[in-house]
Amino acid sequence: MCSIMHIDEVSDILTQLGERLRAARIDRNDTMEVFAQRLGVSVGTVRAMERGAPTVQVGAWLNALWILNELESLTRVLEPKESLLERLRAQEKGQRQRASRRRP
Repeated sequence: MCSIMHIDEVSDILTQLGERLRAARIDRNDTMEVFAQRLGVSVGTVRAMERGAPTVQVGAWLNALWILNELESLTRVLEPKESLLERLRAQEKGQRQRASRRRP
């Protein structure tokens, strides 16, 4: 049941992205044909993207975001995160102080 909710959530997000893509295309006064040509895909692919179809290749979406000057919004997706161990090490490193050297 949990995986069905997850699939529903992904479907909802794709639908929302498709609606936003359509609005952005219309704001640019691009027809589906013109936008498809700019993307290098068929009109059917643009239609599928705007419907939120999960079968559209991620490359088509990335190209669309680039054309709409929105590719930067994905730069943090799957960005490497500092692990808990790395955070603890950094914290310890910041707290450590060298002992003064004694001269014989």
